[in-house]
Amino acid sequence: MARVYLSLGSNIDRERYIRAGLAALEAAFGGLTVSPVYESEAVGFDGDPFYNLVVGIETHLGVGALQRVIKAIEDDHGRIRSGPKFSPRTLDIDILTYDDWVGEVEGVVLPRDEVLKNAFVLLPLADVAGEELHPQVQRTYADLWAEYDKSRQALWPVNLP
Repeated sequence: MARVYLSLGSNIDRERYIRAGLAALEAAFGGLTVSPVYESEAVGFDGDPFYNLVVGIETHLGVGALQRVIKAIEDDHGRIRSGPKFSPRTLDIDILTYDDWVGEVEGVVLPRDEVLKNAFVLLPLADVAGEELHPQVQRTYADLWAEYDKSRQALWPVNLP
């Protein structure tokens, strides 16, 4: 079984799509490790704020098969792929890490570079896997978050009812 961390985000009907994405992931993979949900401003375009979180799963699927499953979940929840790369999303799910693999695997770059760049990925990952090591830089996510320049991106915790 591989230990995988996924990021989830939505800025269209956010609560609905985050809940639906979590339900679909639980149906596909069983028990989930779920971080707190954070609200953040859109990055890369002008748009409504996002809800973001990180989910840990265990799976027998390889990277390519896992990527196909999560893209199908996005599609089932209204994801439109014909627009610009940075645009509003009903549901965005990305593979952040797959065990400690590094490099391009079946078209997926591991670990995802957003882990080190974006607060909305690093903080929730530190929440659920703080003592685990980033497979490239060999530092814990908790340490990486402690040293992250928090003035770059603001986050607010969200309590979903």
